[in-house]
Amino acid sequence: MGQSTFVRPAAVPARRSLRLTVDVPLLLAVIALALIGLMAVYSASWKVGMAHENGSTTYYLMRQAIFVVAGFSIMGVAYFLDYRWLKRFVVPMMAVTLVALTVVIVIAKVKGEVNGRALMEGSVQPSELAKLMTILYLSVWMNSRKDSINSISAGLLPMLGIMGLMAGLIMLQPDMSVAFTILMMGGIMLFLAGGNFRIIATFLFMVTTVGLVVVRLYSTGSNRMGAYIEGLKDLLKASDHVQRALEAVARGGVFGVGLGNSLTKHTGLPYGWTDSVYAVLVEETGLIGGLVVIGLFGLILWRGLRIAEHTQDFLGKLLASGVTLWITLEALLNIAVLFGLLPFTGNALPFISYGGSALITAFAGVGLLFNVNRISMQEAGTSGGKTFGAVVDLRWRDGRRRVSRTVRAASPRG
Repeated sequence: MGQSTFVRPAAVPARRSLRLTVDVPLLLAVIALALIGLMAVYSASWKVGMAHENGSTTYYLMRQAIFVVAGFSIMGVAYFLDYRWLKRFVVPMMAVTLVALTVVIVIAKVKGEVNGRALMEGSVQPSELAKLMTILYLSVWMNSRKDSINSISAGLLPMLGIMGLMAGLIMLQPDMSVAFTILMMGGIMLFLAGGNFRIIATFLFMVTTVGLVVVRLYSTGSNRMGAYIEGLKDLLKASDHVQRALEAVARGGVFGVGLGNSLTKHTGLPYGWTDSVYAVLVEETGLIGGLVVIGLFGLILWRGLRIAEHTQDFLGKLLASGVTLWITLEALLNIAVLFGLLPFTGNALPFISYGGSALITAFAGVGLLFNVNRISMQEAGTSGGKTFGAVVDLRWRDGRRRVSRTVRAASPRG
């Protein structure tokens, strides 16, 4: 009797721990977005696919399906790896990313092209990888320098050097939207790592100053900013892209015009299967469909930040919160641009927009989220390491919930 009483309680938490190493709501949200993306890409691209060389109505759908399968495979690999290995490999990975960004620029110059953003005949965009690498590198770098993160000489200036090099290479492609996203993620990571007001304000001032100069120098940037300001004053003076997107949303109403029945994708809405896929989706599925997509990204935000909150390791906290905010930031930028709330950026809608590089890096990021969750679940109640208030509750500075949960996890028999 005594032996049986001892064995059975120990087996229950073991099975429960194994089951909870995968965050089911997060997984279901990603699967739902990927399926919605396949539907939206097919609806928006079937006519364009016919015009493609050796193409058909399913040309873009089949390619997107391959990207989704590859993305889930990479997500699975990222789930089983140990994110703490990044400490060893993040520098070589960053070096490879910088070399790839440089090669893109060199190839474009050799070919005499104005824009050069992809390798392998447009199949690989190193700038998309650069977004994820920014989070990985800064997570490891800030974890190793958490005691000097509020130092200008030892913290801010080296970080600006890293960010400046990455953003500078991307600007030379040129791709201002990706450079803008990377700089925004740098500021967010600095905030999450515990940067004080002085350091964050200095970072924002320097980045904003450089950004205004770049917008002035590049005609693309100044044109987009001008169109954005005019659109705020009068929607009739907004860019054609914004006007067609708003037309699609207006036509969709509450319930939509039905799958495949969008008209704006054939009458002037640019890039209906990539940048403008959300407008096509709302036109065909209505306000309800649009809110479902927003709700799924909200679910990713909630579950991702929850993983970060429950992780004891500082590196894991930075990585989980950084990846979560990056994915939701991309979605926010894509949707806000279509409504004329922000200047045109060209950010893809994660898991939905057509494109292999953006899709696969988003899946890899979610795989790292699952990885952090898996390891934190396995080590729940055994970690005695120090936690850091900057990320424990994502700068809310109220640790009461966290302390309560730690106590319960440390006493499974109680």
